[in-house]
Amino acid sequence: MAEVLAQYPQLLVTSDGSKYVAQACGAPNVDGLWDGWIEFLPTQGGSPIRSSRETTQPNKTDAEYWASGLTAVYLEGALDRALNPPVRRRVTSPKAVFDGPAADVTFTTVPAAGQDAVLDPFSVYEKGEKLLRQELGALAAWHLVNIAVAYRLTDESVAVLNALPAAQLVDLIVDGVRSRAHARR
Repeated sequence: MAEVLAQYPQLLVTSDGSKYVAQACGAPNVDGLWDGWIEFLPTQGGSPIRSSRETTQPNKTDAEYWASGLTAVYLEGALDRALNPPVRRRVTSPKAVFDGPAADVTFTTVPAAGQDAVLDPFSVYEKGEKLLRQELGALAAWHLVNIAVAYRLTDESVAVLNALPAAQLVDLIVDGVRSRAHARR
């Protein structure tokens, strides 16, 4: 149960002219220690106010000793804190936008001079091997030969490549792109 530890004779006056008398109070907390606070009683009517915990002492005797040493300046500060409690903003932790990092490697391969290719297989491969296979599968065999030669994905001659079926050319291109992409990582 709370007790008055000390009463103070000086009158405390706020900037708006309100007048208060102060008393230090204390009570044991759940740990058996004594918490101390200050209550301010208005002299001209109104509700009393109190400070937040001003001290924690090992026992009632030490709490009374604390209360006996409070100065008028300390009481004025405690009244100001009670009338204008500090605002503590709760800061929320920032949230990640992505679930993981960006791809480690971004690369572009330029076709050999004089070679025309209808698509960049490395650019498409970055979006997925399945997509690359789909796009290559939609092309005529002669386009596939041009891609393989332009991006230097094989050492085979154009004559040998022209003799291969489209499905084999798609595998050749995908294998070449995959091996270069993994070598760069």
